[in-house]
Amino acid sequence: MASDKFQAPDYYLVDELLTDEQKLIRNSAREWVKREVSPVIEDACQKAVFPKQLLKGLAEIGGFGPYIPAQYGGAGLDQISYGLIMQELERGDSGIRSTASVQSSLVMFPIYKFGSEEQKKKYLPQLASGSFMGCFGLTEPDHGSNPSGMISNIKDKGDHYLLNGAKMWISNAPFADIAVVWAKDENGDIRGMVVERGMQGFSTPETHNKWSLRASATGELIFQNVKIPKENVFPNIKGLKGPLSCLNSARYGISWGAIGAAMDCYDTALRYSKERIQFGKPIASFQLTQKKLAEMITEITKAQLLSWRLGVLKNEDRATPAQISMAKRNNIEMAMKIAREARQILGAMGITGEYSIMRHMMNLESVVTYEGTHDIHLLITGMDVTGINAFS
Repeated sequence: MASDKFQAPDYYLVDELLTDEQKLIRNSAREWVKREVSPVIEDACQKAVFPKQLLKGLAEIGGFGPYIPAQYGGAGLDQISYGLIMQELERGDSGIRSTASVQSSLVMFPIYKFGSEEQKKKYLPQLASGSFMGCFGLTEPDHGSNPSGMISNIKDKGDHYLLNGAKMWISNAPFADIAVVWAKDENGDIRGMVVERGMQGFSTPETHNKWSLRASATGELIFQNVKIPKENVFPNIKGLKGPLSCLNSARYGISWGAIGAAMDCYDTALRYSKERIQFGKPIASFQLTQKKLAEMITEITKAQLLSWRLGVLKNEDRATPAQISMAKRNNIEMAMKIAREARQILGAMGITGEYSIMRHMMNLESVVTYEGTHDIHLLITGMDVTGINAFS
């Protein structure tokens, strides 16, 4: 089993922009990934299984709801700390970061932001500790980029609601204890609610045969006349603003996560290029290899500064959805290009499980699509700068 020799690049001394606490949190996550994730992740990916034994450790390093206040079980950290944890987790694997990202931004965040005090006390501490795992149901088989067209619905039955519909491409679904689900009420308003495993008519079939995010559990959410207690419906939100605010939080974390994947590909390619001898010298000595490596570190540095500044704005509650879209789109595109260039440097060895590059490349093909596709984020930016909505 190859040891994890990862050394994080920091060409512009971005560490100097971080507080001591932020660096301590980042380093703790980095060491945990080296110790717990790296030794098992390739095997998990090859077997297409989620390594559930990592859940306890994810909770211990603050991977679940790190910015949720301590009174509800969170660590009460700032947004940059959250981003740095996501960076380190995705350096290990996008699927591991997805698990933490869903739990934090798509399950704990809406309960904290839109839930009743009773809902917060009931669910958040257990989610923070990993005792409960959650998933997020928005995307439907026929409604992805256009969530407002959803057909999942609830009907008021007096002392409860009756939920019917289906959600698709749901991370954590196969093992989740609860699902934060969005459905239309009889007035056509989108409502959020907590659906608990064990409720009659609720099932979570697993999605198989994936070439991407193979070490992540993906499934569906099926609702057939599921009785939802009225106390499980979020009292403080109606409309698409609710789920979209969750996606903004997740997209922010993804912008950091993509940097981690890119860092790992760059670090692997740099080390390999110094060790691989061709024509009597290391391939790192050739101009075209140096061109690739120089462009990689340039793009990583730009992405680091983009996400750091976005984190500052998030901490000040000034980051706009369009700014978050820009960072998510840019950083994933950057990571995908670096993964492909890094694979070229490794040649045939780049496609083997001995190195992480091909795994990152396959994972990023999902990351570029979920939480808003590349093109959707371009149109969000376009609408922001022109004031013209190109979606309709």
